[in-house]
Amino acid sequence: MHPSDHSIDSEPLARSFDAHHPPDPSVIDACVHCGFCLSTCPSYRVIGKEMDSPRGRIYLMDSINQGESSLSEATVPHFDSCLGCLACVSTCPSGVQYDKLIAATRPQIERNYARSPGEKALRRLIFSVFPYPNRMRSLLRPLGLYQKTGLQKLVRSLGFLKQISPQLAAMEGMLPEIPPQAFKDTIPPLILAQGEKRYRVGMILGCVQRLFNPEVNDATVRVLTANGCEVVVPQLQGCCGALSHHQGQEEQAKLFARQMIDSFADLNLDAVLINASGCGHTLKEYGHILQDDEEYCTRAQEFVSKVKDVQEFLADVGLTAQRSPLRDEPLTVVYQDACHMLHGQKISVQPRQLLRQIPGVKLREPVDAALCCGSAGVYNILQSEVAEELGRQKVENLTNTGAEVIASANIGCYVQISKHLTLQNKAVPVLHPMQLLDYSIRGIQLEQ
Repeated sequence: MHPSDHSIDSEPLARSFDAHHPPDPSVIDACVHCGFCLSTCPSYRVIGKEMDSPRGRIYLMDSINQGESSLSEATVPHFDSCLGCLACVSTCPSGVQYDKLIAATRPQIERNYARSPGEKALRRLIFSVFPYPNRMRSLLRPLGLYQKTGLQKLVRSLGFLKQISPQLAAMEGMLPEIPPQAFKDTIPPLILAQGEKRYRVGMILGCVQRLFNPEVNDATVRVLTANGCEVVVPQLQGCCGALSHHQGQEEQAKLFARQMIDSFADLNLDAVLINASGCGHTLKEYGHILQDDEEYCTRAQEFVSKVKDVQEFLADVGLTAQRSPLRDEPLTVVYQDACHMLHGQKISVQPRQLLRQIPGVKLREPVDAALCCGSAGVYNILQSEVAEELGRQKVENLTNTGAEVIASANIGCYVQISKHLTLQNKAVPVLHPMQLLDYSIRGIQLEQ
């Protein structure tokens, strides 16, 4: 056993922030407690308690920094209730960088707070399986049998899982139908541009998306190559670290970041593209995640300079491929703003610009467009009750627009929205903007 491991196991855990990047007091002091964040904070809107708001959490951070409070059962649940959606960052008139504060607090909790055995086991399961596509694939065959034999319908009808574990029930409830392509990556290492090559780009496949919605990656490759991009897909790429980073698993996030940077090194790329917003936000944070790593900090900054969401990239370089209508009649589409796209990466105009370039598409905007759907990485597993209410509200707001298609650019949002559409008996397709562009370029029309 490593000496440091031994010390962690044998000594009582600290109950306050340690000296390794605690929440910055100068950032905390920027909060004037005006309350503008309250109406945009999803957890506050559902729970209704001051300490489950950004303002309340900042108060707790300051109190722990001052030694007046500690990391305990009285404080940690209020930090855990935060979705990390960053809507408060967009709203705050004082420019408080709450994103930096919550990102600094979560690793402190994981290092210095003793969770219950059940919580530890659940988190260990999530972070030892979800970020590893091959480990996930080993579970797919039994899960496929569970779906096809009718056992899933029986289990859901009986409803006993929720009594055993709300988190386990939430995990099972999100399980989408497993596609045949989930069992193997089929995208080759290099796909040539159609016609004249304009750019050479790298593409990140994602962990959950490549298994549960692989059509998005296939569509993304086709859209890029149709618009003059040569696409490079490193076959050894792993997880970007988003799930780990968002939940304070600091060392795992650093490991994944280094591996991702290595996998895209020396490929002479114009850009590194991602089609999932949660992943994109974390990829753009690599400079911060690896700030203390002497070997990788400069490489991380260079990598980040090339990272773009695929919609951000295509809106910038322009579409060159011919596009055709998706239906003979106009098609109404509602675009769902994923939080880490809208609030984290400040991308909202570009996806709409691309969708409007599909002939016949009419965009509609939902009420509360900036409110989180409740997915938030693995939040809908760890905080299932709040996530359920947010998912219900989001689907109601999206479908109340009367749109015939929901466009969503994040795998977590896709799973959450699809689940709640089913629960509300609403049959509205949820498609990634790249899928809609792909159909338009290939002349494929959607079913009426």
